[in-house]
Amino acid sequence: MRPISRRDFLRIMAAGAGGLAAGGFLAGCTDRTPASVSGQVPPKASEATSTSGAAEAASATAEPAPATAGPLPDLAVARGGEPADLVRRALGALGGIERFVPSGSNVIIKPNICVAYHTYEYAATTNPWVVAALVELCRQAGAARVRVMDNPFGGTAEAAYARSGIAEQVLAAGGEMEVMSRIKFLSTSLPNARSLREAQIYEDVLTADVLINVPIAKDHGLARLTLGMKNLMGVIYDRPTIHADIGLRLADLADLIRPELTVIDAVRILTANGPTGGNLDDVRRIDTLIASPDIVAADSFAAGLFGMQPEDLVYVAAGAAMGVGRSDLSCLRIEEV
Repeated sequence: MRPISRRDFLRIMAAGAGGLAAGGFLAGCTDRTPASVSGQVPPKASEATSTSGAAEAASATAEPAPATAGPLPDLAVARGGEPADLVRRALGALGGIERFVPSGSNVIIKPNICVAYHTYEYAATTNPWVVAALVELCRQAGAARVRVMDNPFGGTAEAAYARSGIAEQVLAAGGEMEVMSRIKFLSTSLPNARSLREAQIYEDVLTADVLINVPIAKDHGLARLTLGMKNLMGVIYDRPTIHADIGLRLADLADLIRPELTVIDAVRILTANGPTGGNLDDVRRIDTLIASPDIVAADSFAAGLFGMQPEDLVYVAAGAAMGVGRSDLSCLRIEEV
């Protein structure tokens, strides 16, 4: 039987039964509130910086990790290698892209393409080769359509798509770059929200069969870090409404949107002056990628890359308390490849 579609899931959410729809995945830890993960924070990778894009341009040749017997991991972490190879290894460990992308599906990939005035080396936008690898995998899984989009706040979408390098790589991989039209942002109620009761959300994100969330891990002046939950701000038009109560409202948004897969790009991370950066001294190259169907778990693990605990991020704590996902890494199956 085909997994429940996003359309059907959103109908369930509208009826107030979103928690039941997510219960099967969240089961396994009786305590779903944020918990201390002392000893579970991932080790920091060695520090390095790079301004060259030549390495990312090389196509990866390594095969995905072979499937293993027993339960699939809740979260996979790939370290070391080219960006496309990191994607393939992490997704292979999770059971393959086919676990998330049925044949014939309409897929939207949502990276962070927030500004039009920095190239990807500055770690303000998602790595182009990470995005392109996901497009290619979705196409190989038989997706009928794969679109990539974001709603930049610095410059036009067309300029941001080009400057980031994402447009070139996505088109080469067989995907489409879509400019998010103002008329497609629809006033949408969030029936289970604690703070954000209504938002103007991009219609196609609500109706797509599959949403893949691909943030870059970076510093943020207000939210502390931009990770998976924070990246969902790009699907709404009225962005300032989130800032008033950012912790709860990001959790509310994640509770409604619920991407099928979150892939956190930590090839380069922005350690200060985010979200736009602009100084290569603030960039660390750590060649890491985190993937999980649980957006809260992905953000919880990624917090450790910055020396933080999950509970240091208000939106992660709120998301775990609401049952959006799990923040206690000690009760998750984590595979490092």
